[in-house]
This record gives sequence, structure tokens and C-alpha cells, in this order.
Amino acid sequence: MEINYQETSKDLLTRIDIHEKYGSANIDVWTNELLKPQARMKILDVGCGAGKLSFLFNEYTNGGADIMGGDFSEELLDKARAKNKQLGANIDFQILDFNKPFNFPDNTFDLCTSAFAIYYASDLDFTFGEAHRVLKPGGRLFVSGPLPENKQMFYEIIKEATNATIPPMPGSSRFKGDIFNTIDRLFAKTELHKFENHLTFPEVAPFIEYVRASLSEDRKLWTSMFNGHDEYEALIQSIQAVATRWFERDGKLVMTKVVGGILATK
Repeated sequence: MEINYQETSKDLLTRIDIHEKYGSANIDVWTNELLKPQARMKILDVGCGAGKLSFLFNEYTNGGADIMGGDFSEELLDKARAKNKQLGANIDFQILDFNKPFNFPDNTFDLCTSAFAIYYASDLDFTFGEAHRVLKPGGRLFVSGPLPENKQMFYEIIKEATNATIPPMPGSSRFKGDIFNTIDRLFAKTELHKFENHLTFPEVAPFIEYVRASLSEDRKLWTSMFNGHDEYEALIQSIQAVATRWFERDGKLVMTKVVGGILATK
């Protein structure tokens, strides 16, 4: 199945910032506690973006792990390399398209991770087959992404504002089904872990900022709801009106992020 998906790095970084600013739980702590990366491990982060997970593991291991971050966005890799230089870290960031063969020998890595990225692969068997191939025997794969119950308030407000069906989200609609089943078939042992983060917005404006970062015209998944800039702005105004009513009724807006972590062993 071809996934026609693209978002700007600005949208992605905006949402990460909002998660950290208004969230009740820290996904970085959860990830580290689950994986416990060790010094001398060889780690590959697929779809590394601006390097968030790579830097997390580097800090946790006091720079002792051999970390490779791969992404197909030169813009995000440039941000990662700039931060790498600023920190004086030794992470290797390079181009990696997870729809093509990974440019690494068999049995190379102890840990392969992908946060909110690899589930957009066009051919799951191929991509997770490549992850399996480059892992050492006993190596682990960790993939995080939204579960179907993720950010229900966000979707309910949009439904109320538009009276329209929410388009299927490749992440949450594929994660617990196709993706888990594919990984489970390829790997010796597979577990599903869950992380919840309650985002409490003290006013409507940051919620609308989150909405814009999720519905921007660069996100082709949402174009069934608008055609062009004027319709997009009209949609935002409708969503803002509903969000304001909800805020006046409840005194706050609370959106729960529900994330799954698939942890598999080769």
C-alpha cells in the first residue's frame, strides 16, 4: 500500500515542543527505562529526524554507545548534525530511506529504533525485514507510534467542527494491527508496551497551534477536509470555535496521547 505522506520539519518540531511543554509524562524516561541502552552498544535510529532519540541514547550512555541516525530529510539531518557539533557528540547522521535497502551489513546492530516514523513504510515486510537483517542475533527492535485510542479529544473536536469523517491515520490505524503482526512474524519475541501522556492546555491558543501543526497543507492525509488555503483557514476557525466552547465548559482542554512501543528480539 502506497502511503502519500509528507510533513514539514517545522510541524514535527512544533508538536514535539508542545508535548514537552504541556505533557504530564516524559516519553524519554519511559523509552530509556524500557530499553536501557548500554555503552559499547551499536545502535541504529531509523527515521531519526532532528536526532531526538539518538541524543537521548547518547546522553544515557554518557557517549559510550556507537550511534547511527538515519533519515531521508536533509533539512532534519542538518539540524541533527548542528546539535551534534554543538554537544561535541560523536553520533553519525546519514541519509537513510527506509523504503530502500539499509546500507549496512547483516548482524551489525544491537538495537534498532524508530520513533513515530518507520510505520509509514510502504512495504512493512521489506522494511522490518531490513531491520531484522541488520540486527545481531539477540538484538532488539523498538518501534513507537500512536495507538488507536490516541488523542481522542483532538479528533472529537474536529468531528464536531466539521461533521465529517476523520481520514484514516496510517500510524494509529496500522500500528496495533499490520505493524505489530509483521514484526511478530519476523522476530522471535514481540511485546507491546503502552505510554500515556495527558496534555493539559491552559488556554485555546496552544491547542490551535497543535491543530495547525497536524492539519497543515503539507500533511496530505487531511486534504479531504479542505481544498486550498481559504478552506484550510475556515476549517481552523470552525475548530477554534468548538475548542473555545469546550474550554469554557471545562476550564481546560486535556488531550491524552496514547503511544505504543513494540519491543521485539531477533
